Amino acid sequence: MPENKSRPSQGQPWEDGWAPDTARAPGTRRLWLAGGMAMATIIACVTAIALSEKEPDGDSAAASAPAADSTVPGLISFATPSGTAPPKGKSGLSTERPTTEAPHQQNAGTPEPAPEHSTPPSGGAGSPTKAPNPPAADTTWRSVRSVNYPDRYWHVDDGRVGLDAVRGSESREDATFQQVSGLADPACSSFATRDGQYLRHRDFVLRAERNDGSGLFGRDATFCPRGSVTHSGATMLESVNYPGYFLRHKNFVVRLERYDHSSLYLADASFRLVDGPV
Repeated sequence: MPENKSRPSQGQPWEDGWAPDTARAPGTRRLWLAGGMAMATIIACVTAIALSEKEPDGDSAAASAPAADSTVPGLISFATPSGTAPPKGKSGLSTERPTTEAPHQQNAGTPEPAPEHSTPPSGGAGSPTKAPNPPAADTTWRSVRSVNYPDRYWHVDDGRVGLDAVRGSESREDATFQQVSGLADPACSSFATRDGQYLRHRDFVLRAERNDGSGLFGRDATFCPRGSVTHSGATMLESVNYPGYFLRHKNFVVRLERYDHSSLYLADASFRLVDGPV
């Protein structure tokens, strides 16, 4: 029998004449095992992500969506607050707007033309009637008298229109205006002075100025009569290029301000157009 030789000590292979096996790199099995586990982990993650992102079918989506006319619990509906109805007509007052909101102004101080608004609903108790169409041009001279200050009239003083008591012939002339078809809308009215100027709003104050022929001047000088909400037979004058804003006197100065439901505003914005001269 061949003699069994003991394997030399691997601690000193070269000293004992034995060389290690170099045909296979050390740790090869462990590297293949780790690579296989990493690949299996990646495949499992990709599969899980694909399944989680899969969209539900049409029946499931339809079942989970609420019906269009269903009522979502927890929402509370509020009724529209009641109040004094605004004047009738094409006034842009179909919905109430906050009275504290400042109007947008141009750099020059003149309100920009506003888009048209729908006609507000009419009817009900206290609903005013539409004011009659303005009289024919070239024949109608009017004085504009305050409702809550019946001894005071629109009066031109130093280019501005104030609310003053009329005294003397010169004062009467400054308080008498020719009511003509509106420069920007023939269904509305413009007011001309005896010396050929027109009343127009600028910086929200009513003034007497020469017509420069511009479209802006024509809109600033055109006002649509509306029947007063609270004073029978009286008229409220709404700006044609700023719907929802009416002429009213404040500190005895005639101004353009947003419609307000208060009794003071309604009285200040109501006037009686009487035959002139006063």
